[in-house]
Amino acid sequence: MSGLPLSGVKILDLTRVLAGPLSAQMLADLGAEVIKIERPGGGDDARAFGPPYLVDPEGKENNNNSFYLCANRGKKSVTVDLAKPQGQEIIRELAKSCDIMMENFKVGDLKRYKLDYESIRAVNPGIIYCSVTGFGQTGPYAPRAGYDAIFQAMGGLMSVTGHMDGESGAGPMKVGPSIVDYMTGMNTSIGILAALYHRRANGGAGQHIDVCLLDTVIASLSHYAQIYLVNGNTPPRRGTWGNGGMPAGAFRCTDGELMLVVGNDAQFARTCAVLGRPELAADPKFIKNNDRVVHGKEIMAIFAELFLKKPVAYWLEELEKAGVPCGPINDFAQVFADRHVRERGMEIKVNHPFEPALSLIRNPITFSETPVKDYRAPPLLGENTREVLASKLGYDDARLDALKKQGII
Repeated sequence: MSGLPLSGVKILDLTRVLAGPLSAQMLADLGAEVIKIERPGGGDDARAFGPPYLVDPEGKENNNNSFYLCANRGKKSVTVDLAKPQGQEIIRELAKSCDIMMENFKVGDLKRYKLDYESIRAVNPGIIYCSVTGFGQTGPYAPRAGYDAIFQAMGGLMSVTGHMDGESGAGPMKVGPSIVDYMTGMNTSIGILAALYHRRANGGAGQHIDVCLLDTVIASLSHYAQIYLVNGNTPPRRGTWGNGGMPAGAFRCTDGELMLVVGNDAQFARTCAVLGRPELAADPKFIKNNDRVVHGKEIMAIFAELFLKKPVAYWLEELEKAGVPCGPINDFAQVFADRHVRERGMEIKVNHPFEPALSLIRNPITFSETPVKDYRAPPLLGENTREVLASKLGYDDARLDALKKQGII
């Protein structure tokens, strides 16, 4: 069995909050050494995005909250004040031996400190330098700051999310979690891995990667946005209704709700049989999927009435027997108690100084030859500062003490 896929790759991570840190965490899971740079005293902004926080051994408030914990495992935390010349020099020195540098500062901010791509490339010509921003490195909005919800709104995602017009509570709606941050983190990882391959395959050339949240959310709308590009019409909000196979949506049963997606005509016929109305499959209005889309409100209303006759568990069992895609609408307690989720090991345990068996979510990629098995807890603020600066830059205790006293680290 081989080592982890990215063993030997070194990353200098200046990203904060969520999108960049999620990408760096994924790369750390895959074996990269990730040095996370944080502000002395405060650290990553995400550390203040609480509660809830872990309780430290003395019961005191701390900066290890769920927002930070979800995106920073497997890294080394080094505190450096980038606003001070000596802090900037530390970053340049660390960058000399790194393969990748990641940052998510506003466009132009790092140029003031000579930590921009051109400055870092001057000391490390092969560096892969990835900038993660809200609006990208170019365009009239490039200088702007922004957060996930802003891009859900500006990129069109909210316009097609929420209850259907005419229903109670209709109107644009934000997706619950910070989904644009997560997708941007995935794109960031893809870009970095592609650039890393290019460098190794084509003579060692580094490059600057520009990834932003607005581009990501627009691209993620895929077939929804393509509908607009084809015919000029924005798809309507559908609530839980599907947008391909019909009927599809959440249906209330006697004791809860389930989600059903009927993806083709054969599945529709089997669903009708399970519901005790096999003749619906022969109705001219419903025979083909396109017909069911046209008559969607009618077939959804019929199905809604039929599902109200029995409990969720009954319908799920019968629909599964019939090979019809369906599932319960779980809360998080049900998700992590699900036998399939447990067998897949989606909840992992790590040893954290404040919690010996801290639960985290595992990396979702499974490798046959280079499995990710050992996870390290997200670091405490500045936990690895002395270790990294001593081992990477040769700083002795006297120099480290002086830098600490000056507030540089």
